[in-house]
Amino acid sequence: MTSTPPPPDAPQPSPAMPPGWENPAVRADRRLVEMLQELRVLQTGVQIVFAFLLGIAFTPRFTELTDDQQDIYIATLLLTVVAAAVLATPVALHRGLYHHPAKTRIVTVSTRIAQIGLVLLASALTGAVLLVLDVVLGTAVAVPIACVIALTFTGLWFVLPWSVRRAATHDQD
Repeated sequence: MTSTPPPPDAPQPSPAMPPGWENPAVRADRRLVEMLQELRVLQTGVQIVFAFLLGIAFTPRFTELTDDQQDIYIATLLLTVVAAAVLATPVALHRGLYHHPAKTRIVTVSTRIAQIGLVLLASALTGAVLLVLDVVLGTAVAVPIACVIALTFTGLWFVLPWSVRRAATHDQD
């Protein structure tokens, strides 16, 4: 991913400026802009999953789903809606608190909210995979595969960043 340029009103780096030239306000602006761009990508994925789930309910075969499959469907649909709301919250915060002096706090809160949104999105995607595989292959095959999917999300989206952050912290010591 490429780095986002600083806001137009931010001081521009020059060769004379040392690394880490950003003041806290400029750094917070940059981080918020980067996060909002990342969330824009995630929001598209959530919308695609939501559209897929909405379409399922209007297919003739939907009435053939078992009660358990309909429960998975409803839980997945609701997880997707809540993920969309949570992942859009940093945007709402940014709009609602535009030019607010506590930009660093806004970034911190938005980061936590985005992490919650990732958990919800991973759960929704896992639920969608579980539903489709349950219908196509049966529960005995679907559940273990969905568990592997959930573990994959956990590893890539949470454990990997944590371990990279931890290693970087140890490298600085």
